[in-house]
Amino acid sequence: MSLGDSIRHGAKWVFIGNTGSQVINFALGLILARLLMPAEFGMVATILIFTNLAGYVSGGGMGQALVRAKEASKRDYDLLFTLQFLVGLAIVGFFFAIAPWFGRWYANPAYADLLRVAALSFLVRPFFNVPSNMLHREMRFKAKTAVQLSNLVVYNSIALSLAYLGHGPWSLILAGLFGSITGALQLAWYARWLPGINFNFVRAQELMRYGLLASANNIVGYVRGQLPTFILSRTLGPAGVGLYNKAESLAARPHGFITGSVYEVLFRALAKEQDNLDKSRYLFFRSLTLVAVYGLPFYVGFLWLAKPLVVTLFGFRWADSAAPLMILSLAAPLMMIENLSGAVLAARSWLDKELVAQLIMIAVSAIAILLGLPYGMTGVATGMLVALLYMTIHMFWLAKLSLNARWFDLARAFIPAAILNTILLATLWLADRVIPVSIQSVDALYVLVMAVVGGLVYALCFLYLPIPALVTETARWKGRLKLAKTPA
Repeated sequence: MSLGDSIRHGAKWVFIGNTGSQVINFALGLILARLLMPAEFGMVATILIFTNLAGYVSGGGMGQALVRAKEASKRDYDLLFTLQFLVGLAIVGFFFAIAPWFGRWYANPAYADLLRVAALSFLVRPFFNVPSNMLHREMRFKAKTAVQLSNLVVYNSIALSLAYLGHGPWSLILAGLFGSITGALQLAWYARWLPGINFNFVRAQELMRYGLLASANNIVGYVRGQLPTFILSRTLGPAGVGLYNKAESLAARPHGFITGSVYEVLFRALAKEQDNLDKSRYLFFRSLTLVAVYGLPFYVGFLWLAKPLVVTLFGFRWADSAAPLMILSLAAPLMMIENLSGAVLAARSWLDKELVAQLIMIAVSAIAILLGLPYGMTGVATGMLVALLYMTIHMFWLAKLSLNARWFDLARAFIPAAILNTILLATLWLADRVIPVSIQSVDALYVLVMAVVGGLVYALCFLYLPIPALVTETARWKGRLKLAKTPA
């Protein structure tokens, strides 16, 4: 199988996994939104700020280093497991020790118990991470997708059952713990991996030279992303965190299952082609074109339908999430550029330069959020949008230097998406003026009609407008849909 076919095949399975995950989580999230209060979501979101941050520390970036490496042996994976398990033990001990202080900080003793139970997942993560890295390196994304989807069934079954029985935030914490255990067992089976011990710290130092930079970038990027939640948790309280978090998570979904699907495969492909600048440039800008074409129409829909969409999906008590959702939707192209630029820098070992950009971004984000805080959630969302604009410019500039590319290449990559989404926006504007008031007054019906009309117009324009950059992509879809003309 050629590299191009491997990329397409891998991206297809990652996309299926991410899309399936998003659909399942989204559907069951609608039920959880009616079983749990915003404050209960906010408590879990606050806990996850700290446990997810520690997760980047526990990984140490060495898994990514092995994915990128030209060679990786069984002993390398045993070393990775050994180090991650030792770090996991230390993290569990740390969280158990600070749990009482954590409860006092948030003036709620329940936080302490939630933190301790959530921390137990760090004893499971090495059993999950190592076989996952093995499958990623081998580009066995079909196996990873199978685990991802089956694991979601376990997680959501537990979460829904416990939430229905009235266990509040515990339903999400316990579901995460048991979901990690079942996922680790499945990944180990697919990878045919058994844990082993290796204390070859000379080899560890080699891996950590790259791994520590990768881990540092992940940590700094995560801290930057969690700044709004942390600041809101100390100002607007758990209800404000829950409302903002719902808008943020909804805005991140299309980006996550489209751009996120491409990132994993693009990183591995660029690592293979790191000595071929022409091929690397093509892979990067082609990926940007496609994620923009497939991802941006969702955000046009969010902008137009924010309030009726939120009310339809989550209920009236979540209506205040609509305003930050609209603002965060404007950041869609920025998220795409920043994310895939990060794949370039990771594959080409420019992580030290990315780390500088990430550190600057924390300061920019903090200032922007604090300036926007007097205006509530909309002000915080606006601050994040402005900060992300800076980060996107910085990250693409680094990727451009690494690939010897041009700013014009970036503009050209977005031309197809700009054409299609301008038509989509005009379609929604026109449809809004011809749809009867009786339909517009029912949120769910209005959302459904606008989504169907907009989706059909976008699909037809995608398939039949003569856009040169999309010729091969549309031909592939026409072939799958049996729309291509057959010779006489």
